[in-house]
Amino acid sequence: MSAISDQERAERSSEAMWKDDHMSQSNGMTVETVGPGTATLSMVVRKNHLNGHGSCHGGAIFTLADSAFAFACNSRNAITVAQHCSVTFLAPGREGDRLTATAREVTLAGRSGVYDVTVTRDDGTAIAEFRGLSRTVAGTHFEEPAA
Repeated sequence: MSAISDQERAERSSEAMWKDDHMSQSNGMTVETVGPGTATLSMVVRKNHLNGHGSCHGGAIFTLADSAFAFACNSRNAITVAQHCSVTFLAPGREGDRLTATAREVTLAGRSGVYDVTVTRDDGTAIAEFRGLSRTVAGTHFEEPAA
């Protein structure tokens, strides 16, 4: 039996990552929830997120989805990185919109994982669909107590 629960492991991994995640913090993101293989992050679209068309820049949407992916795939206290990501943009985000990225693990096989992330507006409109492939590397986010 593990000395900590899977949920506590996910929360502690998230806390360890968040303290040094300057990109997510500087973009105004908030970690809403985390769990084993899951994470939900949100941000409000600010003026500095806008492109020349007045809509949320695809890079800002990708970054939000990528951050949710990162927190989901690192939820088991194993350092995990992206090996491939793709995104499909479905609708624009506008200044003032609150965007939410919900990541879920699709498959975890050995050191490789597949994660899907849906980015929505508060009205439920899907903004983007993101798929991330992960690879676990050496290391942990924190030292776990002995079982």
